[in-house]
Amino acid sequence: MGRKKREGKQGNAIEVRDVSIHYKLFDNITIRHSLFRKHKKEDVFEAVKHVSFSVKEGGILGIIGKNGSGKSTLLRSIAGVFSPNSGTIDLKGHSVALMALGIGFKNTLTGRENIILSGMLLGFTEKEMMDRLQNIIDFAEIGSFIDKPVSTYSSGMHSKLAFSITAMLETDIMLVDEVLSVGDEHFRLKSLAKMKELIEDKNRTVIIVSHSIDMLREMCDEVLWLHDGEIKEIGEPVEVLSHYAAFMTR
Repeated sequence: MGRKKREGKQGNAIEVRDVSIHYKLFDNITIRHSLFRKHKKEDVFEAVKHVSFSVKEGGILGIIGKNGSGKSTLLRSIAGVFSPNSGTIDLKGHSVALMALGIGFKNTLTGRENIILSGMLLGFTEKEMMDRLQNIIDFAEIGSFIDKPVSTYSSGMHSKLAFSITAMLETDIMLVDEVLSVGDEHFRLKSLAKMKELIEDKNRTVIIVSHSIDMLREMCDEVLWLHDGEIKEIGEPVEVLSHYAAFMTR
């Protein structure tokens, strides 16, 4: 069975309306040729195409789809990493944080420095970050690497630090991009437990991008199936995920 929907507030925390995101594809050509040639239609890749949905305050939405379907691109746009080419994203004034590999860290800075910087970019003061610093370091469990440049981190250490920062800061909206599936088994289980604890707060809104059907079925109120940049289906987790699984194995 899917996760029981929460009762309570009915207002939306996230509204995505007719969002499209595209970017140009560049061949291995000279800059001069690129400047003066006429770009053809196929030079533009449409990653997300006219996507609309909303998430109620306190809701948990899962997003699933094959690789290249636009999941991470959409999540990064919701997080404000970049703006959509068309359409609107309204977070209703809520604070938001993105947990994702390769996002938000300065490779030349240490993990400790990145914790403080990440929090300040999310609107926390330096003092607030210093007050939370040790809790984040303890949760991340990366030992002496906390004082080494992030460029020296493995993907597992990167995911631990990314998750720890967002989880311990507890913003209104949490966006999670596959981070829970990366790292050692101990940390994965600890992360799942922490995520379940965080989403028990009926005021916190969560979007989880994952390939894990079991996790999305257990944790989400709704699931959105994104296929080739378009919404193929959105609705009850059990139904949508069963359709997705059948599609992927046919």
